[in-house]
Amino acid sequence: MFDLSILFASLLNGITTGSIYALIALGLTLIYGVLHIINFAHGALLMASLYGVYYLKDSLGIDPYWALPIVVPVMFMFGYLLQRGIINRASHGKDENILLVTLGLSIILENLALLFFKSDTRNIETPYTLATVSIGPAMIAFPKVVAFLGALVVSVALLLVIHFTFLGRAIRAVAKEKHGARLMGIDVEHVYAMCFGIGSACLGAAACFLLPAYYVNPMVGSGFVLVAFTVVVLGGMGSFLGALLGGLLIGVVESIGGLYLGESLGQVGIFIIFIGVLLFRPQGFFGARS
Repeated sequence: MFDLSILFASLLNGITTGSIYALIALGLTLIYGVLHIINFAHGALLMASLYGVYYLKDSLGIDPYWALPIVVPVMFMFGYLLQRGIINRASHGKDENILLVTLGLSIILENLALLFFKSDTRNIETPYTLATVSIGPAMIAFPKVVAFLGALVVSVALLLVIHFTFLGRAIRAVAKEKHGARLMGIDVEHVYAMCFGIGSACLGAAACFLLPAYYVNPMVGSGFVLVAFTVVVLGGMGSFLGALLGGLLIGVVESIGGLYLGESLGQVGIFIIFIGVLLFRPQGFFGARS
């Protein structure tokens, strides 16, 4: 039996980790909610974002948090152009083609990373990498606290954009009925590209919050996107609130599971929940039954 202070620390650690999962899953669920496809390139785009943050710090000395105004817009433009210039043209309007195109993009990005950066695992050192913050009886790594707060700010900003702006109304209209939205004068292709850009921008923000306490290699995105898919299914495909709460829940389950079962088995609980949701509530906790 663990001491309550250890359980409290594990709970806080899970919440901070879960906030990053939620931020990654928000971009994934936004793309699914509008384009109605699974973006297999999501993990590779996260990896590219991490390498971008690493390069800015290692070569130019730019702190990961100060890199946010650089990485987020760059990833937005990259995602926008990727969807508008490649995915949209290569898919010819067929969802199955989009799946294959994003899978191909994922393979290309990962192999380009192997070509330029090899398979080495890289990380960065900052003055606050090993710093801790006292929260009650627990000591939490400072980068994780910043990641939690930053992920919440980005998540709330995204929710406000979706619910209270013209772009958000256009996104919701296209997600509901793209043909009707087109008849109302909405540029559907532009909305598709904007969603892909916003989803990629979320990955850019996640990379800036992750790297001070994490690492990057060409395959790093695979693990995160697997958990993100679980979060999206758990919360409900296309549900922003579900992705946010699901990410926090998955982070807590992973942390508590690691405490009791060991780090190597910490993610077992995640996939038990995943299978349970698919069996008993396939639309997720916040998704609508089709």
